[in-house]
Amino acid sequence: MKFMQIGCVPLVLSLTITPIFAQPPEDLKRQFDEAERRIVRLPPTAFPELPAAVVRELQSRGCTIPQTAYTKKPHNVIKGGFAKPGQTDWAVLCSVKGVSTILVFWHGSETKPAEIGQMEDRIFLQGITPDRIGYSRQISTVGKDFIMKHYQAYGGPKPPPIDHQGIDDAFIEKASVTWYFHDGKWLKLTGAD
Repeated sequence: MKFMQIGCVPLVLSLTITPIFAQPPEDLKRQFDEAERRIVRLPPTAFPELPAAVVRELQSRGCTIPQTAYTKKPHNVIKGGFAKPGQTDWAVLCSVKGVSTILVFWHGSETKPAEIGQMEDRIFLQGITPDRIGYSRQISTVGKDFIMKHYQAYGGPKPPPIDHQGIDDAFIEKASVTWYFHDGKWLKLTGAD
């Protein structure tokens, strides 16, 4: 009889504890829901450096540009030579209905932008301070030194010969991946860890 009582205790504890860990506390879920609603998303017109045709394309897609909680200066719009040296391309983190995609506008043309890194904005929320949750996805232009340094430090897929720039797609203070266009496709290279 004692054996059965001892054997049942862990089972009863397991049944009562498991639901607690299976889902986040309701208060925490509410805090993340509120933080998601508070993500600052700027209209394309907030970036006067963008070519007018790109702004119109972003507007026609319903894009807004999400901003991280770390800086007040508008960001997540970058330019660089993402296809080949000397070419000026634009990349924009476009958020539509809570999902962001990096759109790359070749030569600054609105025609057929590349679409990479599509992910829900919500997964980039994190604690900024003990009582504040904020958005933390940011894109930046990176070159050969950054790409090779991170490959040498962390391994991962071997980069092809690097002769132009890539796009670092970061979850700030967590990790990143670097998108690099090579032979007509986007490679996902090692970023920060």
